[in-house]
Formats: sequence, structure tokens, C-alpha cells
Amino acid sequence: MQDRIREFVLAALAEMQYDVSEVTGDTDLGPAGLDLESLALADLSVQVEDEYGVKFDLDEMETTALMTLDQFTGDVAARIAAAGNAATATAGSPA
Repeated sequence: MQDRIREFVLAALAEMQYDVSEVTGDTDLGPAGLDLESLALADLSVQVEDEYGVKFDLDEMETTALMTLDQFTGDVAARIAAAGNAATATAGSPA
């Protein structure tokens, strides 16, 4: 799942005109790597939300900028799994 998320994120960044040719899992999203600004991080987050049905809070953008690509995609995968577990628990509970 994380590989599929990584592919989606890299494609989204390429569409946003970022050079992802040398990006690895260890590349920082913020100033030390891709140098995504807050607007770009917000745009990326919205695209990920739309694609995978997860939610990010606005106050998370600062910590997201400090993540590497692998940390970010791992976080998204964990949110998807948590949402799936919550949906399963809700569906399984009596009404």
C-alpha cells in the first residue's frame, strides 16, 4: 500500500512542477529536500485526502514539512488502515 501511495505522491508532485527525478524515500518534503512551501503541502494533502479518504488538520502542515517521503507515505498508510479498522468496528457493532 505504501508503494502505491508513494507513486501517487510522486505523480502529484510532478504535476505540481516539482522535479522528482532524484527523490528517494529519504528525501525531506520541506526545506532540506523538495522544499515544499505551505501552499504546496496543502495542495498535496488535499490530493491525498481526495484519493485515499484520509483527513489532515491544518496544524499538521508544519510537521508534514519535516517528514521524509517515506515518513509521509507511511503516515498516510497508517491513517488508511486506522480508518478501515474504525469502519470495520462501526459496521460490526449492533445498531
